[in-house]
Amino acid sequence: MSRIGRRPIPVPAGVEVSFDERNFCTVKGPKGTLRQQLPPMIEFEKDGLTINAKRQSDSKEHRSQHGLARTLLDNMVVGVTSGFSKQLEVNGVGYRAVMQGKQLVLNVGYSHQVFVDPPEGLAIEVQGNKITVSGSDKQKVGQLAAEIREKRPPEPYKGKGIKYAGEVIRRKEGKTGGKKK
Repeated sequence: MSRIGRRPIPVPAGVEVSFDERNFCTVKGPKGTLRQQLPPMIEFEKDGLTINAKRQSDSKEHRSQHGLARTLLDNMVVGVTSGFSKQLEVNGVGYRAVMQGKQLVLNVGYSHQVFVDPPEGLAIEVQGNKITVSGSDKQKVGQLAAEIREKRPPEPYKGKGIKYAGEVIRRKEGKTGGKKK
């Protein structure tokens, strides 16, 4: 048995989980509604305030999908209750991030400004040199944070660029002087 797949998923009060044909799962909570199709070989059983994931057989494909299906459903439940967020840091002389309405404006060393529009259901906040991306869908939050970081990834010589909070940038040594003859 999968260790992750065996764990029950707690469903807090105020959250509704429903399944329909073809294993489409809809989770409604205080932070919104999420809908996703889960692997069809995994069945979910409601036991009061918990949900258990059961696989149909012990075949390799069913075992590989067991933990995944349970984690996807758990992320949906956590997303509609508390949500997810990722923090990014802007480092560099003259590099800055500003919000104009709902649009993020980055000045990161290009001859032009870079604009980022958040998709529906996600929010971007800027405080000083920190950018926070938050929302109820874990996959969309991570994707938007990766797209923002991609606008100017950190470089290894001076560490300038956009990086995740807590990310360690391996620094390289610059050129050596060398001797002239």
